[in-house]
Amino acid sequence: MIKWEFRLPFEDPRKPMDPLDREKLFRLLTGETDQTLCPGKEVTGKVARISDFGAHLKLEGDVPAFIPLRNLADGHVESAEDVVQIGTIVTAVVTEVKKDHMSVDLSLKLEDFRKDPNSWDRPSSLPALDPAFDAVAAAKIEKGKSKEREERLAVARKAATGEVSIADASSSVSMGRSKRVTRRACAHPAFRNGKSEEISQELIDGGELMVGEALVRPSSKNAESLAVHWLVRPGVIKVIEVTEEDKDNDASIGNTLMIKNEAYGSIDELLARYIAPMNERVAELINHRKFLHFSEADLDQKLRDLKNDNPVGVFYFLCWNENFPGYASLRFIFNNPRSHPVGITPDGFSWSKKTYPNLDALMNAFKKNPRGSVSVASSRQSGNSSLRSVDTSKSSRWGGRRPPPPNLPPPPPPFPPVPPGAQ
Repeated sequence: MIKWEFRLPFEDPRKPMDPLDREKLFRLLTGETDQTLCPGKEVTGKVARISDFGAHLKLEGDVPAFIPLRNLADGHVESAEDVVQIGTIVTAVVTEVKKDHMSVDLSLKLEDFRKDPNSWDRPSSLPALDPAFDAVAAAKIEKGKSKEREERLAVARKAATGEVSIADASSSVSMGRSKRVTRRACAHPAFRNGKSEEISQELIDGGELMVGEALVRPSSKNAESLAVHWLVRPGVIKVIEVTEEDKDNDASIGNTLMIKNEAYGSIDELLARYIAPMNERVAELINHRKFLHFSEADLDQKLRDLKNDNPVGVFYFLCWNENFPGYASLRFIFNNPRSHPVGITPDGFSWSKKTYPNLDALMNAFKKNPRGSVSVASSRQSGNSSLRSVDTSKSSRWGGRRPPPPNLPPPPPPFPPVPPGAQ
């Protein structure tokens, strides 16, 4: 290397950076590929803006999309506001993916919905169809989907013309939902249409690089919920149930995602407001001065050794809870090792039915009351029992105790009452 520096003193030994092609740049910016987003695929988006030339939408993953005026309806459209409004949720068909412009062209025309999926142009980057591909079965499935779509459109036409009420039309559409766990039409990079074992294995195989990451899948409980797999630490995954509300159909993601009493508007918001704060709590936990990367048994043995060396001392440490993923274990010793579970939440650390903003506040509360909170009923019961157990016959060091006052009747009034009318 030194020899070449003398021969070519001003040459840059680094290789020139290759510019990104449009395929890779589109995948990095949107998280979409030709397999997840291609012509003929039905997608759901929200109208964000209306212009003179059409409607601009935002798809899942914030992918920009556009519906030109000519594709808003089968007939002539003067203005996009005649068909859609800002904030309207629409399901459209992808007609073209413009990777140079980072945008997708969509269509709401009925003829595009009825078009055979095999008639759309297949992206050249996708592999060729398998020779054993069952085209007959695929056509049968598409025929069933087309029939369901025609039924929904017929109900919508009747509601628009006034033949049926809107309530009847809504009930007819809701009755068309199968309420079964189905694959979701979601192109979010963190979403997987897979089983629990597959998602967990994907996170574990990622090793240290995947710690703190979360993947979302359809829950196997019902069609109205999702499951979030969060890799807390290497090899340990916590599964969080998410309830979906305001769903358009079985294959869509709910417009509102609920975790307990907290609502989230999208998967991105859930990851930013729920998973990211808990990753910060995990970092605070493992960097705390009282945290040790020990197993619970090893930490208990360490507490016994410290207690034997210093019997009057009170020792306590933190480690991971081995029985409950996503929980820490606050272990301490008086005579024998004991422990308290410490939960990790987006708002802080939960212990003894309270949530603390940081670990130092939790530790201060623990040092004031190591046994945790005691219910009022139990404290009253223990207090009453302690009062009943007092021995009144025992003499005081300052002399005998005074006997309790006798139960005497109340004294008579000083003057008898004067009867009415007496002088």
